[in-house]
Amino acid sequence: MTTATADLYDERGEELDSLALPLLDLGGRTAFDGPVRTIRCHRDNALVKRVLATPGAGAVLVVDGGGSLESALVGDLIAASAVENGWAGVIVNGAIRDRAAIAALPLGVKALGSNPRKSAKDGVGEVDVPVTVGGVVFTPGRHVWADADGVLVER
Repeated sequence: MTTATADLYDERGEELDSLALPLLDLGGRTAFDGPVRTIRCHRDNALVKRVLATPGAGAVLVVDGGGSLESALVGDLIAASAVENGWAGVIVNGAIRDRAAIAALPLGVKALGSNPRKSAKDGVGEVDVPVTVGGVVFTPGRHVWADADGVLVER
């Protein structure tokens, strides 16, 4: 990513939505961007694991975990799989775990926080559907940009 989100917003303004959630930068890359892929799940990361094990082609997975910090939706093994499969980043409306290991990976990761508790593995949820996080709609195929200032997505 070469253009800072603040500069991008100055250039494109109302063509973009800005996510107003206090996400933490937890991956080894602070700035990342790519086409949106989505998952909606609650305390169950089986779909996250499955999707990040497929070719990412520079995409960013937006995981709507409903803002729950009760269990982690991404851990070090899943994040390492994302790197191996060419994903640019993961934005989690929820928790991750293995923060130190994930911080060492060349992957953008933003999340609300962390919790060492594992999530369920039942595969409950939806993939590649529009998800609304913090009032912002993330539609699969639209472009998302993230850096230390925050997250922007095409409307």
